[in-house]
Amino acid sequence: MKPIRLRSATESFSGIPENTALMSSVTIADVEAAAARLEPAAIVQRTPVERSRSLSERCGADVRLKMEHLQRTGSFKTRGAYNAISRAVEQAAERADESELDRVVAASAGNHAQGVALAASGTGIDATIVMPESAPAAKIEATRGYGAEVVLRGSAFPEAMAHAQTLIDDPGTRFVHAFDDPDVVAGQGTLGLEVLDQVPDVDTVLVPVGGGGLAGGVATAIKARSPETRVIGVQTEGASTLSESLAAGELVTREEPDTIADGIATGGLSELTFGLLKEHLDDVVVVSDDDVAAAILLLLERAKQMIEGAGATAAATLLNDDALDELDLAGETVVPLLCGGNIDVTTLKEVVTHALVERDQLIELAVRIDDTPGTMGEISTLIGAERANIRTVRHERSRPDLPVGDADLVFEVETNGPAHVDRVLKAVREAGYEVEWTTQEG
Repeated sequence: MKPIRLRSATESFSGIPENTALMSSVTIADVEAAAARLEPAAIVQRTPVERSRSLSERCGADVRLKMEHLQRTGSFKTRGAYNAISRAVEQAAERADESELDRVVAASAGNHAQGVALAASGTGIDATIVMPESAPAAKIEATRGYGAEVVLRGSAFPEAMAHAQTLIDDPGTRFVHAFDDPDVVAGQGTLGLEVLDQVPDVDTVLVPVGGGGLAGGVATAIKARSPETRVIGVQTEGASTLSESLAAGELVTREEPDTIADGIATGGLSELTFGLLKEHLDDVVVVSDDDVAAAILLLLERAKQMIEGAGATAAATLLNDDALDELDLAGETVVPLLCGGNIDVTTLKEVVTHALVERDQLIELAVRIDDTPGTMGEISTLIGAERANIRTVRHERSRPDLPVGDADLVFEVETNGPAHVDRVLKAVREAGYEVEWTTQEG
């Protein structure tokens, strides 16, 4: 894994102009009011917290996983969407001389889309969601399944957002922004209250940062109720707009973020969330996609939880030695927020394959042979006798460096790790074949 870059909040946040109005636009009172709206609603669930033995041993802390991916929509987004929509319905009902709210519009790469769709259906409101064409198919279909009209537009989130804002065409339509909305941020902040209620002695909370709605809301709630608890924001290298904005002293955006954590690939924050994060976050950590992939696999194997890239970003911090040294989590009670579980099957396959290659559990072996009948079967038998599984095999005869009458058999082989690879190589070589481990020097 590539090392992360850790930025100190004290250093990074200095020199940026204060904006008191923006920073005070979401308060603990707003979060508490949101919690009161969510409590009687069956739409938002209280998700469990479970201790992770593997991560606790890895970082010398008591790690408790907040299982927010177990929400009905697979992410925390329902909290903010329901608070915003239900509050808009309340406000519309109070305005007897104006049109009632009859439609909401949103833009999302997937999780906010599902949250808005479910919240709208629960309040009897129509929903139109604009999603980028690159959004995972599973998230698109799930959004439609919750009753929303889905419009696909653009290759990335910013284009989808621009189109969505053109659809707000009458007073009866409310735009529900994924993060630049105080009611949405307040709703997301209820997750922070829930963490404090379930783990009152928590020392550090790790929260992913995309547009900053979740981190801003959670940090607002936790710092108001438990000022001594650290709140650490986590981004990926391909979408590190918070750390870049802090370094630049102004908001920095990316038109096309590049990360497997598509749920936090928003392309930037808003003035609202930037102000909240500047005021309340203690540190910002940037992790690599390799870190995130490793966290996805660890959570799947050890915690038996299937988490998407954005949801695994907080846990990825605990797999990096540089981050552990800088954050000094030893002896603490640490809560990473597993905020989403809507991983696309194609992405999951890529993550698992990448991890298997990294662990030497998926390798390629190139065996030089005399191109005669029966040779492939003989070598396959040798590999199988060592209890290794052959995924694929291809026969290469046309390479310019091959002598006439020779060929290479290239086997894709599943193993248990390096020691197992060594046994396979030894068996093939002892049978008189020249073999090369092509995916890593063997």
